[in-house]
Amino acid sequence: MNLKNNIENGSMQSDVYLTNQQREFYKYNGYLLIRNLVDTGLLDDCMQRFRDICNDKVDSRYMLKMENIFLKTKHRRGEFLINKIQDFNYDDVLFQYASYKAILNIVEGILGATNVTCFHSMVVSKPPNTEVDSSNYSDIFVCPIRPINSTVGVWTAMEKSNQKNGCLYVVPGSHKTPNSFNSVEGFENLYTLKLALEKGDTVFFHPSLVHGSRPNLTDGFCKSISAHYADSNCHFVNVGDDIENEIRRILKHNGFPSVSFKVFCQFKSRIVHGEPGNFQRLDGNL
Repeated sequence: MNLKNNIENGSMQSDVYLTNQQREFYKYNGYLLIRNLVDTGLLDDCMQRFRDICNDKVDSRYMLKMENIFLKTKHRRGEFLINKIQDFNYDDVLFQYASYKAILNIVEGILGATNVTCFHSMVVSKPPNTEVDSSNYSDIFVCPIRPINSTVGVWTAMEKSNQKNGCLYVVPGSHKTPNSFNSVEGFENLYTLKLALEKGDTVFFHPSLVHGSRPNLTDGFCKSISAHYADSNCHFVNVGDDIENEIRRILKHNGFPSVSFKVFCQFKSRIVHGEPGNFQRLDGNL
């Protein structure tokens, strides 16, 4: 399949739906890029909300704020230090992105489901001159939800991103490989597609797709907003003691009770369309 066919035009309207050609492209390559899908006004609101959270101007007690260790040594503060805010499903401003109708239309088309839960959400920021990258990575490593085809990740550029400021890259077709790991080995010499994005451009990707990004070597920011969705009738699996223990460590460090990964996912998730399912059951499989 011709990789040049990955770019589809969006109209920023709620009547955007997945076409058969887009569905086949996603199945074959593991990702789909739709240009100009999300309203820039909404992204401006999300950008300002991110800044307010970084500067402690709004209540963010139920979110995880992560600091860039490299920048902390340089005594940076606010948005010049914080590189990620996770789990914003219950923030009134940022949740407008996770519940954005055009995104949900495409998500439902990919999943083949009408009962959909957003189980992870985050704003990713690369402050200026950040000498840290995100190496080859696959979300399946930390995804406790199955069937794996019942989940999809969504990534939207909040401002222009390119190779200089550390844009997202993907390894097309890598979702078909039998094994995926946190630091994926064996893909170093394979073709990686750098996704230069304009504000509002949105990427949908399979949880097994190998992807990553490079450092931001410019004097400006590179910000993106992301959400992960699942069919509400999915079930949970054990992702292993290492991940489970790391989740408990992070929760404890941020003042949250030590709970299982499954309960944590349920706690931070939110139904975005349809009815509750097995995902919401406290006695669901794990």
